[in-house]
Amino acid sequence: MDPVVAGLLESPEPSIGLKTLLEVVGAPEDSPEVLAAREQVRSSERVGRLLSRRGADGRIPINPYQKWCGAHWTLAMLAELGYPPGDESLAPLREQVYEWILSEAHLASVHVINGRARRCGSQEGYAAWALIMLGLDDDRTVALVNNLLGWQWPDGGWNCDRRPEADTSSFHETWLPMRALSLVARRYGCTACAEGARRAAEVFLKRRLFRRASDGEVIDQRFLRLAWPPYWRYSILAGLGSLAEAGLAADERCAEALDVLESRRLPDGGWQADERLYKVLDPGGKLYMQMSPVDWGPIGRRRMNEWVTVEALAVLRAAGRFRC
Repeated sequence: MDPVVAGLLESPEPSIGLKTLLEVVGAPEDSPEVLAAREQVRSSERVGRLLSRRGADGRIPINPYQKWCGAHWTLAMLAELGYPPGDESLAPLREQVYEWILSEAHLASVHVINGRARRCGSQEGYAAWALIMLGLDDDRTVALVNNLLGWQWPDGGWNCDRRPEADTSSFHETWLPMRALSLVARRYGCTACAEGARRAAEVFLKRRLFRRASDGEVIDQRFLRLAWPPYWRYSILAGLGSLAEAGLAADERCAEALDVLESRRLPDGGWQADERLYKVLDPGGKLYMQMSPVDWGPIGRRRMNEWVTVEALAVLRAAGRFRC
């Protein structure tokens, strides 16, 4: 077995072992090792920190979208960690998210300009994906998905840019809806969602995940920087991971982005995080925007970050470029 994979399986962080089992080794969802790892995730220190701000009513007493401690982000991070599905103690957080994202005020903020709905699809996309992964979805999740389908732009993505001349989807606002639609298609056989996910994938594939369609230049150098969690921000790692979930990592148009990712491998076999998209919240400290109750590992200095490493290996395995 690859020594980096062996090290990840022995990580003291249960979620790293779980993600390695599922996405790098390819263990079945119902295998004893996976089920045991999920239970370890439930009681892990990081999960405890993510849920530490809940009140007696089970809610986190701030706006659900407050970065990165609100209910929306808490559920998203629990889903990313592989938290066991079906835990009804999370229902109050789910209700907070629905009350916000399906409210009249929120829906009224969607403006149709020149035939295009100006909407941050990453919000509905991440909420729907997380609720399904956590086994907390219901008919209201269907409403989120239907909204995404209704707001999809002609080129296949989403964008909240209200300039009338804006006619191209945003990478940042498209990768999470694509994740949600491809998950619904896989779980529930939704043909409209499968088609929506396919159209969204073309937004990235026609640009080889980071190049302009018009002249082939790099769209944004930040797309080439590795970070975890990405939250709503796009990078080639987020894009490749989303396409891998949709079964498209082996598409030839992913090749250059995969080459870039492989070139970033460190001598010890891992990958570093180039940046941190959050500030670490001290236990008991006051909540501010961009604060995370969890530290997601080291950045820079050619030090392996386990979260980035397991994501990179999972993508390369899905693309047929890595075997453990």
